[in-house]
Amino acid sequence: MWLREIFANFVRPDNGPITPGGVTTDRNKIFSMNLSKELANHFRQVHFGGNWTWVNVKDTLADIKWEQAITRINELNTIAALVFHINYFTEAVFKVLQGEALNAHDKYSFAVPVICTQQEWDELVSKTLKNAEDFANELENFPDEKLWQTFVEEKYGTYYRNFMGLIEHCHYHLGQIAIIKKF
Repeated sequence: MWLREIFANFVRPDNGPITPGGVTTDRNKIFSMNLSKELANHFRQVHFGGNWTWVNVKDTLADIKWEQAITRINELNTIAALVFHINYFTEAVFKVLQGEALNAHDKYSFAVPVICTQQEWDELVSKTLKNAEDFANELENFPDEKLWQTFVEEKYGTYYRNFMGLIEHCHYHLGQIAIIKKF
């Protein structure tokens, strides 16, 4: 019975306290509490593991050799191009968080440099993972109240939309990589 009471109070329109113990029902506090940290966590998980899908960039790329990474299957993008593409947009958004101008263009987002050695492939993977960790660290400290502000220009939506977009974008292309890897 007490759980039903708590839940009923949780959704009350007056946002009053649930219990004398200090639990809040202020929707603004509840739904934005540590949201930037949660976004950073999801971003980190799609790159390093622990997400709901149990698939991540680091583990998926771990056993791929450079020859496989640059091999084109039919008309699909190469694994190397997809990794470059994922990192391209992560870098672009990260630079905005560091105070730089947004400088990203779709036409350059698959322009992976020529890879001719395992070392060059390993460097692309390492750079992608390092940038992912750096971005997640920056995102953890992003002020929650700023999530709903415009990201650069109105046409790009809010910061939240762009952060979620990066996570969704990574999952999408990670799925492509996982499928291409099977060939």
